[in-house]
Amino acid sequence: MDSRSPELRSERLVLDRYTPSDEEDFVALFMDERVSRFMGDGPEPEESVRALFRRVFSKVYDTGAFDVWAVRENGFLVGHAEIKPTEVSGGHELIYALAHRAWGRGLGTELARTITAYGFDVLGLDAVHATVAAENTASLAVMGKIGFKHMRDKDNDDGTVTRVLTLAKADAHWHRP
Repeated sequence: MDSRSPELRSERLVLDRYTPSDEEDFVALFMDERVSRFMGDGPEPEESVRALFRRVFSKVYDTGAFDVWAVRENGFLVGHAEIKPTEVSGGHELIYALAHRAWGRGLGTELARTITAYGFDVLGLDAVHATVAAENTASLAVMGKIGFKHMRDKDNDDGTVTRVLTLAKADAHWHRP
């Protein structure tokens, strides 16, 4: 895979590579419990978030492992986005997070469409997957708006449920082939 995570643009967003100067904004994004409560195992200690930021460079960009982007609106970091293979979904999964100040304006839908189209057009995927916490109704609504279908549930050790969703390229009616 190309190690460059190419710049992507949507109507209001620019997805580009993180730079070292993004660290404080990255930490603020991932430390905000409103954002991180549905990510992985939830909020992480600051030291872990800073280590994650460093791994974006050493384990992802330097090796070309998968695509990771800083999400910017008007030049300011407002989110994080990835598309990568995962065992839970059995294929390439769309992952994104938006800062609380970016919620409620349709940016999640715009971002998810942009990454999904990249998966279809650039990576050549026939389907893109997403895993969303069952109680994360806002993200489930975004995925439904784009056309993702609920495929199955995964029970987690902590008693929560993760929904596994899929959008086949053939079903992406908004997609421009």
